[in-house]
Amino acid sequence: MCKSRSLILVPVIHTSVDLGSLAKDIAKRGIAGLGEDVWKGHIRTIEGFWDSIMDYFDSLDMSPGMKIYQDGLVADGEIGQKIVEDCARAGSRNYELVFRLIKQGAVLVKTEDLKLVLEERDKLLSITKAKSNFQRILAFIRYKFAKGKLLNKRDQFIAHRINETLKSEEKGILFIGASHNVGNGLDSDIKVTEMKDMQKINQYQQMLLRCNKNKTRFEELGKYLVSEVKI
Repeated sequence: MCKSRSLILVPVIHTSVDLGSLAKDIAKRGIAGLGEDVWKGHIRTIEGFWDSIMDYFDSLDMSPGMKIYQDGLVADGEIGQKIVEDCARAGSRNYELVFRLIKQGAVLVKTEDLKLVLEERDKLLSITKAKSNFQRILAFIRYKFAKGKLLNKRDQFIAHRINETLKSEEKGILFIGASHNVGNGLDSDIKVTEMKDMQKINQYQQMLLRCNKNKTRFEELGKYLVSEVKI
């Protein structure tokens, strides 16, 4: 009889470091759409969110051999660890935590397919690199049209990687964006625990550009993001 496996889902909210060349354009649009005060408040919320995640793992007695799966990570071994270390040193809160867990004995596992990750990134870059409003709108439409299918393919690949590499009685941690839905593809014996409610994380991100329409709810979600992790 196959013994159960466990997986903790850690939602990823990207900081400017994670966004790389997209960060400047996103910040510019964020300030233009929300105003500088709201945008700066959003940045503080993201930092507070990662503080709460860090605090939880600081209090955890890490089991040696814990498997780490990372949204966007297309390699493991020396190459994967070099990617993680470089991103951590550049200031990524997400990768800083992953790097810390590796040093405590966690094992990094290749999580994504390079081709799919590059395909999505290229479509996003085409929006920011557009030289005219028409080209930008066209690139955005192309991205929106392909996004759902690409996300589904990525989720299927990630689920398959977890199913085949997380062995009987092993524990794993999946760092994943809230818009993903990996759970549907996981084997039934994998017990999944959400570190924070993915629906609330997703709702916060969706409300960001229209936060003035329901400011109270937006502020409630912001407080939830920075609250202490209890699982």
